Amino acid sequence: MEFEKFSKIARYSRDCVITEKIDGTNAQICITDEGDFLTGSRTRWITPEDDNYGFSRWANENKEELLKLGKGNHFGEWWGQGIQREYGMDKKVFSLFNTHRWAKVGKELKEYKSQDPKQPSKFQEYAPSCCRVVPVIHEGLFCDANIQYCLNMLVSHGSYAADIKDGRSFKNPEGVVIFHTAQGYLFKKTIIGDEKPKKSREWIYLMKGA
Repeated sequence: MEFEKFSKIARYSRDCVITEKIDGTNAQICITDEGDFLTGSRTRWITPEDDNYGFSRWANENKEELLKLGKGNHFGEWWGQGIQREYGMDKKVFSLFNTHRWAKVGKELKEYKSQDPKQPSKFQEYAPSCCRVVPVIHEGLFCDANIQYCLNMLVSHGSYAADIKDGRSFKNPEGVVIFHTAQGYLFKKTIIGDEKPKKSREWIYLMKGA
């Protein structure tokens, strides 16, 4: 009988990256080894003729710039005007998830936090000009206290992802995504109704008139 080895267990107390969870629709750009350019939603490939909130049409209109992403699958959130919370936006935006590839994090995060909170950085220094990157709120030890700190920051400040209008930020952000760097796992935590099933959270959201 073939021996089955028990896999190593990652340590809980390791670094994590906590980003704002944006309430839009999942999207991806795929660039193959052969140079094919594909667009997808969370569950299927899409085209400008069979689209998801106009993402494929937008991606093909910006294909030349998006090819700078390079080969591979590039996941992000397509959000803004006409999608879920809308965030008071007058346009739709594609925000990439992979902060360590497309954003300044680490020692630059301190500089980010010290900026005027009315003008938060969009962390897009290395991304194609037509994209953004999900905002990093914290990078450091994985623990409940740091996660709650990030949720509190969103409650007090509002969304870091949304554009500032009339000196005010969007005051109904959804929550955070936590990436545990040692294990490579993603977790999410919402500000309202995190302990409830998703349908219950949507009902709370509607009842609050958001």
